[in-house]
Amino acid sequence: MKVVSLFSGAGGLDLGFKMAGHDIIWANDLYGDAVNTYKANLGDHIVCKDVFTVEASDVPDCDIIIGGFPCQGFSVANTKRNINDERNQLYKQLMRIINAKQPKFFVAENVKGIFSLAKGEVLKMILDDFRSMGYKVQAKVLNSADYGVPQLRQRVFIIGVRNDLNYEFDYPTPLYSADGSDGLAKWIGVGEAVSFLPNPDEPNDIPNHEYSKYKLRFNGYIGHRMIDPEKPAPTVTARGDDKGGVVVLHHPNNQRRMSCRELATVQSFPVDYVFSGTRSSVYRQIGNAVPPLLACAVAKQFNNYTEE
Repeated sequence: MKVVSLFSGAGGLDLGFKMAGHDIIWANDLYGDAVNTYKANLGDHIVCKDVFTVEASDVPDCDIIIGGFPCQGFSVANTKRNINDERNQLYKQLMRIINAKQPKFFVAENVKGIFSLAKGEVLKMILDDFRSMGYKVQAKVLNSADYGVPQLRQRVFIIGVRNDLNYEFDYPTPLYSADGSDGLAKWIGVGEAVSFLPNPDEPNDIPNHEYSKYKLRFNGYIGHRMIDPEKPAPTVTARGDDKGGVVVLHHPNNQRRMSCRELATVQSFPVDYVFSGTRSSVYRQIGNAVPPLLACAVAKQFNNYTEE
């Protein structure tokens, strides 16, 4: 199917849809480094522009609109989150484009914390807004580790199916489980996932394989916790745009921070996916991304649709 992507970032969601066989025909993001990363890996069809200034007429007709709309206002990592956070209004720009283009489907991705914001009223408002545009809408939390990502990253996927279509979207069935029961593979441990990468302190030609020398601390908070190499990593996090801080997880040996490449591997990006910008910018792009393997699992579900 032909896909339009908003809030594309470095392209994790888009890469997943491409892996599932779909064609990304147009994309948009405001962050210059992320746009450069996107162009280098996925193509020149991305426009670097503030979504508030994007006219619906600029966006080509498509079958699916996808967007991991910025979530810093919704995230539980943001202790000041509230329903009036201006960043929470960005989903309305996604809604504006969807309403104008009326694609068959849309996929809106966000953090798990959106379920609890204002005791669930924010999510209810968003779902009702999407339904008012003529879509059957559902939302579900998916755990990245259940789909082969070596990370315990839980994200909400809101799926819209246009009312005139006789089609029910089914969320992907998990392929992995915590203990490998029920005939599923066992979750992939972070130690195993990054074990193929050489020591970044030794000479190597791996792109983006450099790490922050920021001192390790062990106090249980995000970015300062002991990493168990046998388990998937905790959620890789970033704090917004190019002005936000970056939280870099410890390497599973708990002796240094993970390199950008190691963190990208934890997000399931392929090793030849090269990121543009400073090390801090690259960490941020990776932390804000949707894991491509999780995106691919969701995207494959649309392959079940056939024209009536």
